[in-house]
Amino acid sequence: MATGGWILGGVRTPFVKAGGAFRRVPSYELGRIAAAETIARAELDPGRIDEVIFGHCAMPSEAANSTRVVALRAGVPERVPAFTVHRNCASGMEAVASALYRIGAGDASLVLAGGMESMTQIPLQYTAEYAQWLEGFMRAKTSPAKLRALARFRPRMLAPRIAIAEGLTDLVCGLNMGQTAETLAREFRITRQAQDAFALQSHQRALAARETLRGEIVPVFAAPNYEPVRDDIGPREGQTLQALARLEPYFDRRNGTVTVGNACQVTDGAAALLIGDEATANKWPVPPLGRVRAFAFAGLAPSRMGLGPVLAAAKALERAQLTLADIDLFEINEAFAAQVLACLAAFRSDEFAKAELGRDRALGEIPMERLNVNGGAIALGHPVGTSGARLLLTMLHEMRRRGLRRGLASLCVGGGQGAAFVLESAS
Repeated sequence: MATGGWILGGVRTPFVKAGGAFRRVPSYELGRIAAAETIARAELDPGRIDEVIFGHCAMPSEAANSTRVVALRAGVPERVPAFTVHRNCASGMEAVASALYRIGAGDASLVLAGGMESMTQIPLQYTAEYAQWLEGFMRAKTSPAKLRALARFRPRMLAPRIAIAEGLTDLVCGLNMGQTAETLAREFRITRQAQDAFALQSHQRALAARETLRGEIVPVFAAPNYEPVRDDIGPREGQTLQALARLEPYFDRRNGTVTVGNACQVTDGAAALLIGDEATANKWPVPPLGRVRAFAFAGLAPSRMGLGPVLAAAKALERAQLTLADIDLFEINEAFAAQVLACLAAFRSDEFAKAELGRDRALGEIPMERLNVNGGAIALGHPVGTSGARLLLTMLHEMRRRGLRRGLASLCVGGGQGAAFVLESAS
């Protein structure tokens, strides 16, 4: 849909590998930090905010509507409503889309939107068998009844269900996300060498952009030592093709090409953006980051979910009345190197355009020098509820630095979807 919505400002936390510096920081605390800093940098009275909307995939039991917790702890007044959205990897973009729908309907003029995720704190779960046994034991009132219940206990009941592994496996096609990347690597004949080269480039670009990226990052003082985390913890100094080549395939041990080195990192982090209507943008005390010209979501087979950016981009460009050649800068979330390389092949394929997009010819070529210029999720990480918002924030900052007019940010979505936003600079 075309919109008049503006992204006025925003900030994110550093992205930190799961189990690292943010291991004791709940997702809603990361969200609070990003939200509070966004409000502070804008010197905004939080009472002006009409609604708060964040994407979040693994909501903890103690904060079922985690966005409401974020809003209240960030100083947003109690009268301002808040809700949480979930579209897997596109949850952060879904939050922005929901804000734009609110604005387009006339229900809001200023919305705080973003995403958050602590993949570290996605819990282990007990099996249903253990839960049933425990219920029976708790219901036993007499000592003999408790002994009989204890006699029914079996150690296998304590085998955990790994929630993060289950969440990254599609219930419809039965494949985990890495296996869907293997599917695309075979379909588009993407070699291991090409994937590793792309991964190396991601790390090199992220390291080269470290100082640049600090402009969109708020330092986080994390327990237990409360030493400030100022940069993304993920890009690897001294990464080499030789080191990447030594890694074994992870999702298909015998014939695979996808490894932990050419896949995104499991990561914790949050991002927040202020979304405003035209009147709010015109009165904003500093130039807005940019405007959302159009956005779109698309569906496809879950087993080929990695191609979602191509389908969503085709719809978004059509709604924006633009072509791929009109775009100056590109972001495709790096779920896997194979997945991004498959998207690039599909973008330039006439056959794919005819079969999948209903078009006579290909969308066009995306030059590598204009794609993910500050690195991507292979180096920076992919906190699933956050990444969509991070892509928009990073792209708008980079468009401003380079004096560019238009950008296209997209990502694939577990379950067989894609999301894409066409952005324009404020000038």
